[in-house]
Amino acid sequence: MRVVVRGLVGAVGVLGLLLAAMFLLRTEPAAAKFGLQALGPLGLASLRADMVALFGAVGILSLMGAVRDRGDLLLAPLILLGLALAGRMISLLMTGLSPDLIPPMAVEVVLVAILALGHRVLARPQA
Repeated sequence: MRVVVRGLVGAVGVLGLLLAAMFLLRTEPAAAKFGLQALGPLGLASLRADMVALFGAVGILSLMGAVRDRGDLLLAPLILLGLALAGRMISLLMTGLSPDLIPPMAVEVVLVAILALGHRVLARPQA
């Protein structure tokens, strides 16, 4: 069970790093996939800074948690993705249901579940 959880958490980490790299190297196409658009150089810089920071932190800490077999390292990415999911839920309540909102929320629910499981399972000492 522990090995499977570490693998899933590691996959979350790889996904986070891939998204961070996508926003760093191909900012405008990456932003468009998230329904975002940069308004000039400041917008591009903000997208790069904020999205790379978010996804990079999730990726690095998730991979560290998986590799080092430490659930405590998963608390920060769990909080970050939980806040992102909460923001989407607030948007859903404020703007109503749109088919575009469901897929990213579903992904975030799965990622939060994986990280929560990892935080719990990897926090226990091995028997």
